[in-house]
Formats: sequence, C-alpha cells, structure tokens
Amino acid sequence: MAIIYEWRADFDNASLNALHAEGFDGPPSETDWLSRVRRHSLGWVCAHEDGNLTGFVNVAWDGGVHAFLLDTVVAAAGRRSGIGAELVAEAARQARTAGCTWLHVDFEDHLRPFYFDACGFTPTTAGLIAL
Repeated sequence: MAIIYEWRADFDNASLNALHAEGFDGPPSETDWLSRVRRHSLGWVCAHEDGNLTGFVNVAWDGGVHAFLLDTVVAAAGRRSGIGAELVAEAARQARTAGCTWLHVDFEDHLRPFYFDACGFTPTTAGLIAL
C-alpha cells in the first residue's frame, strides 16, 4: 500500500501519542498534539499507510524566515524505508513555500546519518542551554 504524505493533515491525538511513545521509547502520554501544533507550528507532515499514522514531523517557526523540525518520528515497522526522509523533504518544501529560507534541526548523535546523508542537512555551529 502507498504511503500518503499530507501537510497540516488531520490526525487523532491517541495515534500520535502512541507513535511518539514508540519512537522515543517512552510511556504513552495524553498530549493534546492537535491544539499544540495548531497554536505553535507553521505546519506538520503526517504519513499515513492504510489509514494508520505511520510518521510525523512538526515544523515550528519564528514567524519569519526560520523553521525548525521537531518530533520527527516513524513507526518501527516503517523505519529505514525512506518514510522519515520524505517527511522531512515535504516539511522543507512547505517551509520554503511559506517563505522560510532556513530549516533547522537538532538531534542525537546516532541520527547524524539520517539528517546529514538521507535528508541533506549540513553541519553547523550551534549552541544549547539545558533548562
């Protein structure tokens, strides 16, 4: 079955909470993702297969030219099949269409090959304060 990628697609919170828990190895939460992304995001990309949410990425922004990827996640059964890279590519296309000129991402070291090789990001100097 084909995977359908949709910008600002509808999804249900329970499905995204389950996907997020699976992808980030944590317990399921009861986060109201729909309210969160509608309030704070430029948009988001959902990947659906057979009507099931199989991937997600959130695109936050500064209201100007900078967009930021958050919460990139793919169901375990779909990993290493290109779903994540296509989620990021669609997010980049939509951010560009919205007038953004920069797409930022931060990630754990084991994800370097995904973001640099599969998605085309380049290394940059950045800083972070843990709060």
